[in-house]
Amino acid sequence: MSVNIKTEIEQQLRQQQLLYCGVDEAGAGPLCGDVVAAAVILDPQQPIAELNDSKKLTEKKRERLFDEIREKAIDYCIARATVEEIDTLNILNARMLAMSRAVAGLQERCEHALIDGNKLPELDMAATAIIKGDALVASISAASVLAKVQRDREMIKLDELYPQYGFAKHKGYGTKAHLEALAEFGPCDIHRRSYAPVKKLLG
Repeated sequence: MSVNIKTEIEQQLRQQQLLYCGVDEAGAGPLCGDVVAAAVILDPQQPIAELNDSKKLTEKKRERLFDEIREKAIDYCIARATVEEIDTLNILNARMLAMSRAVAGLQERCEHALIDGNKLPELDMAATAIIKGDALVASISAASVLAKVQRDREMIKLDELYPQYGFAKHKGYGTKAHLEALAEFGPCDIHRRSYAPVKKLLG
């Protein structure tokens, strides 16, 4: 569904002249690396074409939008929860932590947060969870793109440190090639110990 379709909550927020941000995260599924979240306050006067759920966009388009969003947004913040926090808190709580950090890191004081999904992180402001929000709400789509591109770039850099796993290609997801590399070389420092394929190898 196009993000040009305004959700009812967006219409209400704009009618009340409340500043709001969209929030999403990337990296819940991979077997390694941090989970990355972003919060974005878009400028209604500077619309961004072709925004959508980052998973539905090509890598080339995401890269282009990454720069455009950062240039045109009123404010944005990219934050994370670490591998250690994922293993300690579990991935759901780590996702919520990363999203709350992204909102807290905004310089502009927004008054409402629109969160992708069906759960809300702990925030010091009103918030609304929107299922499939990354395909419905432009600011959530923008957050989706920032989080996805940032995390993918980090995995490409980590590929230089751990070339045997192929992180640049699969970005840490449990592909056949990744699982085979895990079996051959064992987990490295950035693998999530609490995830079943890694946990099994450890013991």
